[in-house]
Amino acid sequence: MGIENVEKDPAAELKRARRGIIWSLLPQIPTLVRLFLARVLGLSETARYIDLETDITLTILRSMLGTSKPQPVGKTQGMTLLDPGVKGRIWIAKAVAEAPPERGVREAVMSVIRSMSDSEAQAAAESLRAPDVVPVEAEWTGYRAGVASDEPLPEGPEGQKYEAMVKECKNATTVLYFHGGAYYLCDPVTHRALVKRMAKNFGGRVYSVRYRLAPQHPFPAALLDALVSYFTLLYPPPGSMHEAVSPRDIIFGGDSAGGNLALALSQLLLQLRRQDVAIPWFGADRAVPLPGGIAVLSPWLDIVQSLPSWTKNSKWDYLPPPSLHEKKPPPPDDIWPAKPPREHLFVDDAFRIHPLVCLHLAESWAGLPPVWVSCGWESLADEDKYIVSRLRADDVSVVFEEYEAMPHVFPAVVPKVAQTERCMQGLTRFITAVRKDPASITSSYTCIKAKTLEEVEGDVAKLTPFQQKDVFQLAYSRVGREAPLPLVSPKL
Repeated sequence: MGIENVEKDPAAELKRARRGIIWSLLPQIPTLVRLFLARVLGLSETARYIDLETDITLTILRSMLGTSKPQPVGKTQGMTLLDPGVKGRIWIAKAVAEAPPERGVREAVMSVIRSMSDSEAQAAAESLRAPDVVPVEAEWTGYRAGVASDEPLPEGPEGQKYEAMVKECKNATTVLYFHGGAYYLCDPVTHRALVKRMAKNFGGRVYSVRYRLAPQHPFPAALLDALVSYFTLLYPPPGSMHEAVSPRDIIFGGDSAGGNLALALSQLLLQLRRQDVAIPWFGADRAVPLPGGIAVLSPWLDIVQSLPSWTKNSKWDYLPPPSLHEKKPPPPDDIWPAKPPREHLFVDDAFRIHPLVCLHLAESWAGLPPVWVSCGWESLADEDKYIVSRLRADDVSVVFEEYEAMPHVFPAVVPKVAQTERCMQGLTRFITAVRKDPASITSSYTCIKAKTLEEVEGDVAKLTPFQQKDVFQLAYSRVGREAPLPLVSPKL
């Protein structure tokens, strides 16, 4: 199934994809039998922490992602773009962030990329494709109260739907949300349930961005789309359905690769502010403010997958090991391998360890507004703990919640478990504090125990064993390069 087929007949392709998923479960029966036996015989370590339904879900995902025959990238991508439609207690108003006539946003992004590049990236800077500035689609998302779960979305112009959504908002908080999916999968349609839940809890609205996906649009296309979307909220282009949103009321949000994008946008803004840059935007030079806060779920920061938890935490997660793509590459299709060829789906080879790609390699986060981070016992745990420690070392207020035995982006994968509800409560508390009293937010580390949800406070300063020189050496070694020396390791 190619992407063009999704566009021609999405309903038929959705039915076909659902049938395919059902058939793909049949080979998992032996794996599930082994799971049941291990739990019955008391041989399952996971049974001590997670319920049977969660264990089954993770086992199936792990098996399908790790052992199934790889599919062409375009086919896999197309399946995740299918729109099941909108019904029930959710408002969706489709919007478009129009491209400005000026090219200042692109020049700002490319200038920062060049200024943060190491020697190899600088040498390749001329060949880095500067993406076009294009209109960026998004979905305004909010909670729709008082309707049945199968109630369809009312017909009518998108502006009417937007106004109806705003009437149900209890405050002005707006989450600028970037979905996950390894930068080449998924869409706002795949994350509607998650962002609706967020909007319901904090009482505001979510602007969920349909940024351009790799491999067709590699770095920095998504980052440029993120900046255009942020400026659209701040400085609405002519004809926009929304009024200007104060930066104090905006929170960057995202999961997995979307968490990477939220933090990449934040780092980009820090760099632009340090350079005192104003960006031409629809006829006026606009300032570059910071948002009120940043909230990320299991952010994917180590794009080259160099830190140890990518392998040592595999039994708690469903993500495949870093070696899988090398051992079982997807069959070629129209979009992959790329032309010219590169190693990574998302980024050209010379920029794989650029600080706007591997965010844990960024030199400084000083000046950032409060940040909330959550993760589980997952493959990304090392990088998430490390970035929390780096934020604290740079005097950023950072609230970190670690969920015992939970997998990557568990609120989306196992939405009904108690840990997900607790995670959403923690996120809501943070968003509310950003709105009411951001100065009250202080750095903290809380471990939420499995099953009991007991909260154990820890020391943010002791989260990670890694120093800056360690993560640089691991990342550079992963791509076959020697890390720049000397590196000064901050006290984490």
